[in-house]
Amino acid sequence: MKTLWIDFLNLFFPDCCASCQGILLSGEKKICTTCRANLPFTHFHKLNPQENLVCQKFYGKMPVRFGLAFFKFTKSGKVQRLLHLIKYQNKPELAQILGEWYSSELANSNLNTAFDVIVPVPLHPKKLKIRGYNQSEYFGKGLAKYLQSNFAPSALIRNIATETQTKKSRWERWENVAQVFEVQKPEIIQNKHILLVDDVITTGATLEACGKALLKAEALSVSVAAIAMA
Repeated sequence: MKTLWIDFLNLFFPDCCASCQGILLSGEKKICTTCRANLPFTHFHKLNPQENLVCQKFYGKMPVRFGLAFFKFTKSGKVQRLLHLIKYQNKPELAQILGEWYSSELANSNLNTAFDVIVPVPLHPKKLKIRGYNQSEYFGKGLAKYLQSNFAPSALIRNIATETQTKKSRWERWENVAQVFEVQKPEIIQNKHILLVDDVITTGATLEACGKALLKAEALSVSVAAIAMA
């Protein structure tokens, strides 16, 4: 009966693809099969550190065990639209689905046991109250589906509200976040391999600040993952 009711509703209020706005077919989730196949995947998890652009971004700044990003970000492209929906149009469930898809891909590449704990980059409580959700937390929750890792959204906190990073230079971004993150529950991350999760990697300043806080609190290693890398 429930399935029939859903099918009836879909006749009048069909779900649309978040990428192309076409009507989703039965079994498709948020993104149609065609758009999903044509998204700009990075496949960074298959590259060595010398070829991996995420690892290169942190070279000389912070040791990164694995550098991961699901998609390549291009201005006005499909990935930018997905990120805009997630971050500004109240679609956090889209971030979770992308995390689940990426989690499956990483697990199939023998990374299912590479991480002990998944930690999302936190929002300051004021911003969290305004937005209503942390998109990085949803992505991390999705990643935990097929990776044999604990999900610890409260391990790391942001104790200072900072200005937006959007129009800042690399140095200004670093200054803006250098001292704002703190490990709230060190016992969760001590002597553990941590996967630190954000929505998008630009300069990497936020992830660097978070990663250094985790390493200072005696994390065994830090890897980073994001929905996309600019």
